[in-house]
Amino acid sequence: MNPTADPHAIYPLTLYYDSRCPLCNAEMTNLRLRDRAGLLRFADVWSPGFAGPPGATHEELLTVIHGTTADGRVLRGVEVFRRAYEAVGLGWVTAATRLPLVGALADRLYPVLARNRYRLPRWLVGGLFERASRRAALRRCAPGDRCDL
Repeated sequence: MNPTADPHAIYPLTLYYDSRCPLCNAEMTNLRLRDRAGLLRFADVWSPGFAGPPGATHEELLTVIHGTTADGRVLRGVEVFRRAYEAVGLGWVTAATRLPLVGALADRLYPVLARNRYRLPRWLVGGLFERASRRAALRRCAPGDRCDL
């Protein structure tokens, strides 16, 4: 997918995530806090009445992250993260995955990470996202306001 494609065709981007997964939940919280422009929508696959994207089973949604673009395209895997991080101004986080070799490697390794995400130690998940989420939350607070994190 072309990174310079019409953003109106992509956003808002709906992210389907597993709220029972500490890593997934931490990452979505981080993205939600950074989404000042409202370009992302978050759909918990465990919420009552959940309806996923057309053609995706609940099991597939729990196996690899999915997203639906504003024009109805279903994205899977690393491409969902590329678009989500671009939406919140952190495209540099996933920029290397646009390079042919790095991108191919990321596309192959992501399913392995996704399958093993519940095995990641909580201290690692916290280290990856806790500080980033805290910074994002502080940026959302108006100057002079007291923000309880």
